[in-house]
Amino acid sequence: MTITPLEIPEVLLIQPRRFGDDRGWFEETWNRKTLAAEGVDMEFVQDNQSLSRSVGTIRGLHFQAPPFAQAKLVRVAQGRIHDFAVDIRRSSPTYGKWVGAELSAENGTQLLVPQGFAHAFVTREPDTVVCYKVDGFYDKASEGGIRFDDPDLAIDWGVPQSDVILSDKDLTLGRLADLPAIFD
Repeated sequence: MTITPLEIPEVLLIQPRRFGDDRGWFEETWNRKTLAAEGVDMEFVQDNQSLSRSVGTIRGLHFQAPPFAQAKLVRVAQGRIHDFAVDIRRSSPTYGKWVGAELSAENGTQLLVPQGFAHAFVTREPDTVVCYKVDGFYDKASEGGIRFDDPDLAIDWGVPQSDVILSDKDLTLGRLADLPAIFD
């Protein structure tokens, strides 16, 4: 596996090795021992999967507050997304900054989003299936989020706003500036 820190170095791009032949390919998407040797030592407790039928579907920007905060290891099993992580740690020099990467079934790239970050993605292909591991169990009372169109973040989703598809819940999220200090 190749691990590359992004502009916010806590967010990691992980590229598993693929072994291909005339039948297709095989890759090991997670190996705790291998990644621990590279400094990524996490115990994942839950796997999640979503299907987004339409291009331009945005899921996020979501997080869980402590003590139920979650790190996520995100990959695409079918289709293609642009994946984003926003630093919401108030004491961080990169507070309010975001990074993103294209993840697809074809490229096999994964994004590790640590605790203290809001996470979102936008679909680039129809019928996209996203899978992610989390290191904390879901807790409804701890969930939070930020509006996808927060002008202070100015995320370039690569989709005209008129074509964005959101859940009703995501339409009601507030701005980063209105978020209390959840992560120090």
